[in-house]
Amino acid sequence: MHVLLTIASLDHRGGGTSQTVAQTARHLAEMECTVTILTFASDRASVPVPSSSSLTVQRVETGPKPWHLWGNLKRFRTRLRRCLQAAPSETVLHDNGLWLPVNHVVAREAQRAEIPRVVSTHGMLEPWSVQHKALRKRVAWWLYQRRDLRRAEVLHATADAEARTLRSAGLDNPIVVAPNGVDLPPSPNEEVPDSDGPRVCLFLSRIHEVKGLPNLVEAWARLHPDKWKVVVAGPDEDGHEQEVRERVRAQGLTARFEFVGPVEGKEKKDLFRRADTFVLPTHSENFGIVVAEALSYGVPVITTKGAPWQDLVEHECGWWVEVGVEPLVAALEEATQLSPAERRAMGERGRELVRQKYTWSQVASTLAATYKWTLGRQKRPDAVRS
Repeated sequence: MHVLLTIASLDHRGGGTSQTVAQTARHLAEMECTVTILTFASDRASVPVPSSSSLTVQRVETGPKPWHLWGNLKRFRTRLRRCLQAAPSETVLHDNGLWLPVNHVVAREAQRAEIPRVVSTHGMLEPWSVQHKALRKRVAWWLYQRRDLRRAEVLHATADAEARTLRSAGLDNPIVVAPNGVDLPPSPNEEVPDSDGPRVCLFLSRIHEVKGLPNLVEAWARLHPDKWKVVVAGPDEDGHEQEVRERVRAQGLTARFEFVGPVEGKEKKDLFRRADTFVLPTHSENFGIVVAEALSYGVPVITTKGAPWQDLVEHECGWWVEVGVEPLVAALEEATQLSPAERRAMGERGRELVRQKYTWSQVASTLAATYKWTLGRQKRPDAVRS
């Protein structure tokens, strides 16, 4: 079986979406699939994708100016047609993302080639996302996006909440519910002895207004926990980091906030291992892969009901609160008053949760079964809802 994954960009600035596509490809290739990723080239750093006989990445060159859009789309369409013409009979196209003209190109070419298409919406139909740059998205919805989604063989949601959003948008396609995954680290955090240094509350994600960092600054200013600091890691988007830094200065918290920029590889792992608590005060997430990553390192998590993480409460490994400053203050107060032993016990429960539900091998197996179903090779998987 051949899987063609399409995505506009594999840049690090794409955050969880780029990481998810790269990891999906890697784990599918380790199974019984040959995998091709088709994306636009970029002069920015991309997430790493290990190439092999089962996994290749094709990058379409682009012109950098806005008026190069149509030429870029034409080159992408030409490369996509070649991929589909050369593809074996058992091929599934899995597109990622919404709203961009390239997603429309993918939908049209899949229909033209009579190739089954799966679409991962990556939370881009959630209310907060739809309201961001709403006019442009409203136009795209009526011009092509709604029609393109309705013609997909399967829609992919990462949680029940996202599946409900797709249904509320009037989409009656089959939906496969499969979370994003993580690679479980070989061992949890080791016990960190008490010291005079501050404990770490880690935020690691895109620095974007949807992530709710101003609420975290306000909550920290009200609580001002002794011997704690906030480490903010991740790429700046749309200049939002400067706004957050200004709020930190205005609240007199410069000594309690550390901005470390984008992190990957060992640096990222070390941050998770140093963290005593992880916080994602988001307004909206379709999944929140960093939550699963933090749990995999045995770190208790605080996040909001803008993310589908009720598992934190059900498995007693974190806090799942309403969006806003006051609920965040209450959760942070509880988290920062826990003893190291209590935090460690929560972390162990979170790590076990990841082992049970959120490893990449489980996710890839669900997606592979869904692809086979679209090709008529097996019965409908339990994860697919009609």
